[in-house]
Amino acid sequence: MNKYLHVPTITIRVDEQLKRKMDELGYINWSEIIRRKIEEVVEEESRTRRKKDNRRIQEASVKSHEFSLVYGGKRSEESIREWRDRNWQ
Repeated sequence: MNKYLHVPTITIRVDEQLKRKMDELGYINWSEIIRRKIEEVVEEESRTRRKKDNRRIQEASVKSHEFSLVYGGKRSEESIREWRDRNWQ
């Protein structure tokens, strides 16, 4: 059974010249070509996002460590609680 039989459909627009060229190559399954390319882009963007997230996590970890050094080696949660208590009294 075709795994794409009951899935959402999307529409793309191409100019007339490109459409004529695609029609000349009618033996090519354009849907499959576009589907593969979309999957490639989604996967690449997912990898890029994970790299960015890991970088942000590392940066946050460094900042948290720096914060704890500034506030006497306390855990950031303890320092935040003290700061809140001091400023909300």
